[in-house]
Amino acid sequence: MVQKYQSPVRVYKHPFEMVMAAYEKRFPTCPQIPVFVGSEVLSEVTGEDGSLHIIERSCKLNVDAPRLLKKIAGVEYVYFVQKNTLNWKDRTLLIEAHNETFASRVTVIERCSYSVHPENEDWTCFEQSASLDIKSFFGFENTVEKIAMKQYTANIKRGKEVIEYYLNELIAEGITEIPRWVPPEKRALSKPAIVPCALPIRPAPVSRILTSVTQKILPKKPDPDKLDADYIERYLGQLTPMQESCLIRLRQWLQETHKGKIPKDEHILRFLRARDFNVDKAREMLCQSLTWRKQYQVDYILETWRPPAFLQEYYAGGWHFHDSEGRPLYILRLGQMDTKGLVKALGEEALLRHVLSINEEGQKRCEENTKIFGRPITSWTCLVDLEGLNMRHLWRPGVKALLRIIEVVEANYPETLGRLLIVRAPRVFPVLWTLVSPFINDNTRQKFLVYSGNNYQGVGGLVDYIDKEIIPDFLGGGCMCTVPEGGLVPKSLYQTEEALENSDHIKLWTETIYQSAHVFKGAPHEIVIEILEGSSVITWDFDILKGDLVFNIFHSKRSPQNSKKDPSASTPGVNNVQLIEKSWVLGVDYSMVESPLMCREGESIQGSHITRWPGLYILQWKVNGPAPVSGPALPRVDDVLASLQVSSHKCKVMYYTEVLASEDFRGSMTSLESCHSGFSQLSGGTTSSSQSQSSSLVSR
Repeated sequence: MVQKYQSPVRVYKHPFEMVMAAYEKRFPTCPQIPVFVGSEVLSEVTGEDGSLHIIERSCKLNVDAPRLLKKIAGVEYVYFVQKNTLNWKDRTLLIEAHNETFASRVTVIERCSYSVHPENEDWTCFEQSASLDIKSFFGFENTVEKIAMKQYTANIKRGKEVIEYYLNELIAEGITEIPRWVPPEKRALSKPAIVPCALPIRPAPVSRILTSVTQKILPKKPDPDKLDADYIERYLGQLTPMQESCLIRLRQWLQETHKGKIPKDEHILRFLRARDFNVDKAREMLCQSLTWRKQYQVDYILETWRPPAFLQEYYAGGWHFHDSEGRPLYILRLGQMDTKGLVKALGEEALLRHVLSINEEGQKRCEENTKIFGRPITSWTCLVDLEGLNMRHLWRPGVKALLRIIEVVEANYPETLGRLLIVRAPRVFPVLWTLVSPFINDNTRQKFLVYSGNNYQGVGGLVDYIDKEIIPDFLGGGCMCTVPEGGLVPKSLYQTEEALENSDHIKLWTETIYQSAHVFKGAPHEIVIEILEGSSVITWDFDILKGDLVFNIFHSKRSPQNSKKDPSASTPGVNNVQLIEKSWVLGVDYSMVESPLMCREGESIQGSHITRWPGLYILQWKVNGPAPVSGPALPRVDDVLASLQVSSHKCKVMYYTEVLASEDFRGSMTSLESCHSGFSQLSGGTTSSSQSQSSSLVSR
């Protein structure tokens, strides 16, 4: 398995020329990095005008490995070849390194770059990426991988410290400014600048002298698509180098596949933490959650959800200031809540929606508290009062609703609960805990603190986690709490099951505008759209949930007969419809109006097509199989294997389509705003041409 590392952008608040002078002080040896024993110059080239300087070195490393492993490998030192390309004109340094020792068994590739900060030309940015691929190593592959990753990560941040050390050394020597490079023709026109002392690397003199001044500003990302190390520390917290790398890699993947709808960095980080920074597992969990949010329009729940008046009265929960660490504090008086009455009056779906709105509000409050307290706050504290809990709360439909809510929250709001304080737990609590604990993951369980009786009072109780002046009055504190007291829901508010099913707010929740379909090899999924007048606009928005697909649009001269389903897709809940008959001839019975669009798993695609003629248009998703072989040539082995692999797995797509009149089409996917699809702010502008009269935004 190839191990990869990608650093955030690290910023030196010094000019590029000063950083380069500090960097050159690392050679030929660097006592601050014990593993770096020494180096030897292999070749050196300087451009005619002095703006380009290329140097290649052989670097000698003393890897901290077990003596036995070194003896088996037969080496004491490991050698790397490092090529540095310094461009004084562009003010960039590119460092490329690869291992020379064990090159046939192990491949190590590293790439680093220094460049000028895009928003402050007196600052310097540093980025670093690396990959490790161990093919074979005398049966010690796993051991070597662990040693290599441990030593590499240990020296990552030390590298920045070394540059800072030599920068301070230069300043102590009285060198606080180094002139920039200028072209030779301009050099003759300006007087030579005075340089304080000789440096290992010195650019040509220039009349303009820069002074390195350390400025104090709020951390900002040098590039919207990149993460700054200072930004991570300020807004996301302290992360290890490998945790930073995991965050950046997952973020880059999302930018490529979900362009325009990237979750916030703290949201991505929560999913990584929930999966112990396993990028593949976190990506799978996050993608499922993003699909769920899109399908049920969760991003707009705070704007659209209006809880009934009686819910605000009888739902005994609400926000109450913050805990001692600045986390938002949510209080839930579960023992005073009539769960049976709420489920019968509201229904399970509406209760779930209300809980989701609470979680969305919690994330919003975390962002606000991060700004208020000046440190990363990504989770909240929940205080649950169980006084009054009895067997009435173990009503089976109520417990079922609770378990479903826990399941949904665990899957879509991981690592949002910083601490759960349970107070006044009665004897019946162990019964409830036995029912719900299997649905709570181990990381979340470790955040639970349970107090029975009055144990929550005094040292070791709530005062350890909540400031005394914030503890609510009903728990013996002096703070007036506005959280509703709950109580029994009047039976006059109960609704019949039929009324709950026909309720508008539930209908909106359970009947999403998106549809899902499965696609099999030889069994595409097709939908038909009837266009009554020319120049109408067909818009689409779909996500590839599983597998790779090809998207096609056809104009049909024939009306499809009864739609047929693939026999292999007869499983309940599986949607797969084919409309194009096998007897139809392409170019005669139906024609392709768009070039096929290749869609990869995880991609989100939005687009539109301006119709030329009225009639029937068929949108088709089919499995992306190998290209047909022409002539007598035999198929390639790779194609056969790919075909076998695809045929054993079904693909899945979630889609939404809409037809707009030409006068309503504004030339972009913002037209989807009319149906509240939630993509008006996610899509870029589209254009149409006389050839294709269509456009697509493919998030890759």
